[in-house]
Amino acid sequence: MDILGYLFFLPLGLFLFFNVIYLFIFALAGHFTGSDDISPANPPTRYRRIAILIPAYKEDKVIIDSVQANLSLDYPRQSFDLFVIADSFQPVTLQKLADYPIKIVEVSFEQSTVQKSISYALAQIPDHAYDIILISDADNHMAPDFLSRINLAFDKGWRAVQGHRVAKNTNTSVAVLDAMNEEVNNHIFRAGQRAMGLSASLIGSGMAFEPIPMKSAMSRIHTVGGYDKELEMNLMVDGLVIAYLKDAFIYDEKVQNLDVFERQRTRWIAAQIQFVSVFFRTGIRQFLRGNFHAANGLLKALVLPRTLLLAVLTVGFLLTLFLANVQFQQAYGFMLGILVISLLMSVPGYLWRKLSLRDLATFPLVVFRMVRSLLKFNTARKKFLHTPHGESTPQQNN
Repeated sequence: MDILGYLFFLPLGLFLFFNVIYLFIFALAGHFTGSDDISPANPPTRYRRIAILIPAYKEDKVIIDSVQANLSLDYPRQSFDLFVIADSFQPVTLQKLADYPIKIVEVSFEQSTVQKSISYALAQIPDHAYDIILISDADNHMAPDFLSRINLAFDKGWRAVQGHRVAKNTNTSVAVLDAMNEEVNNHIFRAGQRAMGLSASLIGSGMAFEPIPMKSAMSRIHTVGGYDKELEMNLMVDGLVIAYLKDAFIYDEKVQNLDVFERQRTRWIAAQIQFVSVFFRTGIRQFLRGNFHAANGLLKALVLPRTLLLAVLTVGFLLTLFLANVQFQQAYGFMLGILVISLLMSVPGYLWRKLSLRDLATFPLVVFRMVRSLLKFNTARKKFLHTPHGESTPQQNN
């Protein structure tokens, strides 16, 4: 291989090596104690007042079902309120919502984002009206004991908590693969991080905070998408550590078709790139100050999405075969093997049992759409790409 080949493969290889080793370490750690759950058998010192904020943009198809599900929780009804932040809802949906014991916050923006909706609702809530602010998505259904588990975590002194978000549906191949990806991230970036003594990653819903530090952190967010990454970093810069409750389940609708998958991943990749560009210096400064939680927040953002990383390593390995360079073949083959092992050990057994041949056949299409979303990320930096929920699809598993 000539000097140009080395100049290309060596720096890329070092970056990819960091990716796979980082994922492997935390995938392994995730099999040890990586949860901050408190047994619900322990009686709480008190039932905290909880405000559940549900930012919803054109979510007419799913919001009624979610409201009904989330009003039926094993938590004193007088101790929690649902706030539906209704952006661009149909009048008939608003009329139906008015029949439920919830609070409706109507919003309208020239350019709608989740961050704007949450910030608007927070501005309407006095600082001491609630003890906990919890964020849920319009399609999310909390498990009956979800709020009780959140309350117990705050009993133990936690000020920021991330619950365990899992798939509500696995009715298509894309949904199954998306559910597997969700659990890989739960295992590595939440359970694995906590097992190593680091702050858990936020995921955008099923997360709860003390109101004042949350409002402070939210006030410093200015991105179009991916507000949860900035919120997480701002909280860690402020000295908070985020707990992970592995047994506190909140059920999330997984994307059901490739078009929606691509749109969602385009938004996520744009948010990740923007986060690195904005917070790179912050991460370095926090490392020098000894704030390893915030420094690790930067390292996490440098890790490529797992599907994209798998595609890059596979293509890189095939290129080394074509170039007939044994050293690079071994290096890329080793990294590819470590990544596959990390992913395999991060997927729970119940999802392996759902996997079918059709799902495996869909995986190359998912990889292709993931790569294509990388090429379109600049679109998502300029406008919010909404992920619709409640979409029916003909691609059903047998």
